[in-house]
Amino acid sequence: MLKKLKLPTPHTLLLLITLAVTVLTWFVPAGKYDTLKYDASSKQFVKKHLEITENLPATQETLEKLNINIPLEKFVSGGIYKPISIPGTYQKLDSKPQGFIDFIKAPIKGIIASSDIILLVLIIGGVIAVMNLSGAFDAGIASLATSLKGREYWLIIVVTILIAVGGTTFGLAEETIAFYPILIPVFLAAKYDAIVALACIYIGSSIGTMCSTVNPFSVIIASDAAGINWTTGFTGRLLMLIGGVVICLVYIMRYANRVQKDATKSIIYDQKEMIENLFGSSTSSTHKLNTRLRLILIVFAMCFVVMIYGVSRLGWWFEEMTAVFLVGAIVIGILARIKEENFVNTFIKGANDLLGVAFIIGIARGVSVIMESGLMSDTLLYNASTITEGMPKGIFANVMLFIYSGLSFFIPSSSGMAVLTMPIMSPLADTVGIGREVIVNAYQYGMGLFAFINPTGLILASLAIVKIGYDKWLKFVIPLVIILTIFTMIVLTAQVYL
Repeated sequence: MLKKLKLPTPHTLLLLITLAVTVLTWFVPAGKYDTLKYDASSKQFVKKHLEITENLPATQETLEKLNINIPLEKFVSGGIYKPISIPGTYQKLDSKPQGFIDFIKAPIKGIIASSDIILLVLIIGGVIAVMNLSGAFDAGIASLATSLKGREYWLIIVVTILIAVGGTTFGLAEETIAFYPILIPVFLAAKYDAIVALACIYIGSSIGTMCSTVNPFSVIIASDAAGINWTTGFTGRLLMLIGGVVICLVYIMRYANRVQKDATKSIIYDQKEMIENLFGSSTSSTHKLNTRLRLILIVFAMCFVVMIYGVSRLGWWFEEMTAVFLVGAIVIGILARIKEENFVNTFIKGANDLLGVAFIIGIARGVSVIMESGLMSDTLLYNASTITEGMPKGIFANVMLFIYSGLSFFIPSSSGMAVLTMPIMSPLADTVGIGREVIVNAYQYGMGLFAFINPTGLILASLAIVKIGYDKWLKFVIPLVIILTIFTMIVLTAQVYL
């Protein structure tokens, strides 16, 4: 009987979560911290108390008076560019319960707020369709499958490590959505299933961002907000990254080997034919890998190289990334000699294929919209900060790990979590006699562990592309999450006492 139970579609699941959070706004007290932001144009701090703003001198003395133990240069240099919470300023407010109309409008507001990443996803869908029409994918996959014969495991190792490196250095996460339609056919041609491809990409990104070493969107901004140098605790995070990647690789490869030897061992064996028809798994191709198709593949690959370089070095974000793929699609269309009308129709059809994924991203954002409107986030933060009073430092560190895992359900943004919580949470480390880098690590590891299964994060959008149910993903990944949680708790405890 239980085997027949299925979770609803990602869209319905997210709407149910939004409904649950809407109901919570009727029971969780509203509350708010005062915030502080540096205004570069006026070179002053702007303190916000409810709807009242006050300009303050941008000096270290101002920060000390507000009990913010952060060097002034972190604000002036732009290291901290979002409003931070001011410790000791939390106050309860009149309840702001969200009603049925708010619930209905939340996904719409979420889609509008996520328009940048949604447009990127739609453009990527168009690029993939044009690539498929050119025949370059078929020819390239057939050639790669032949050259990797007997050494297919290198696909798992190389893809997972490269994406983990992207995650730990510049926060490669949302951008990985572009990789699924490209890499899944390669993994299918190697006699793996789509779960293996999903795992290499999503788990690679998750473990990389979880153990960020130089990622400006997590470890650097969190360290700045905690008032410490980002290099503090670097060695521990690097060792955690190496250990985490090894655990993930061993876990993925054990499953992949079972599937390669016996396809019936696949968690998604009942979807095998459907997924192969959708993505293709043939190692033969009607297209020969000639000079033109090689050039098309190079142009396509360069889109990712330019995107990664732009994000990591030039400060690009979704607008620039989207432009890169749009230009890439046009260049590929020209090289493939696709007629203009055929190109436009193919591109639009490809974008339409990822429309469901785009809606998932927007609906997930709607959960945050309800949270913000109901003034719940600061209340959860305030109560979380009081739980750890009087705890031994080893227990304290691990409780912080699980607190951050829980908070990440409501605040899936790493940079948003950092500026909201670090000014409040990091001083707690002083009270138990440990370094503030332990709070930064607990923040990263806690968010990272829950990211493997967090329905308000990227996993549902990723699953929608691969056409795999959330229940099947949980069946695959939960044992790994348990292993990583135990490993993380051991590492955190060691960092506290060594």
